[in-house]
Amino acid sequence: MSSKPVLYYAARSPPCRAVLLTAAAIGLELDLRPTNLKERDHLTPEFLKLNPQHTIPVLDDNGTIVSDSHVINAYLVDKYSPDETLYPKDQLKRREVDARLYFDAGHLFPRVRLMVEPIIYFDAYEISQEKITYMQLAYDGLERCLANAPYLCGEHLTIADLCAVASVSTSALFAPIDEEKFPKLAAWLKRLSLLPYYQKNNQDGADLLHSFVTERMVANKKAKEAEK
Repeated sequence: MSSKPVLYYAARSPPCRAVLLTAAAIGLELDLRPTNLKERDHLTPEFLKLNPQHTIPVLDDNGTIVSDSHVINAYLVDKYSPDETLYPKDQLKRREVDARLYFDAGHLFPRVRLMVEPIIYFDAYEISQEKITYMQLAYDGLERCLANAPYLCGEHLTIADLCAVASVSTSALFAPIDEEKFPKLAAWLKRLSLLPYYQKNNQDGADLLHSFVTERMVANKKAKEAEK
């Protein structure tokens, strides 16, 4: 009997949480392997054999190696889920989901990184208003996708929602969602937060990241002031 798929991940990472959400949605148990980027776990020879781009998450499904959260989620649903609505087989519907996945990959998550990574890695001690506004500009695209449907691709939850919510639930902690300006987006975030597997597989990690970044901001500011 084959073993459970192994996921190399970090709970604070939005892309990793997107995979945790998808696995939970399809009822798939993963063998979770915490990966500490600060300790350079992702740069060991063993990890680089799995993913030469040295990013997480990485899935090892009994020798089949898959990297990038969006690709991992598509793979997991295709292989393990009887529910085709999460990643439709119909090509037109699938392309719509793919477009939303690319929006997360190209716009949502990069803007989250722009806010938090200078604090984590480069001793910044604040998030500028420009970065917050830039993040909030991406909310408009989601609001328009949700104009006539409860989910990003229509009436059914898909992996596009699960990837996007991992990013948005994180960004909202630093760049709040104006409910008057983005009522559909706020309602969507609330809707997904009610999923029975949401808190454990996403919000707990988002809160960990928020606490970590907040603590780093204070520490970095004190260090800067001490240099004066």
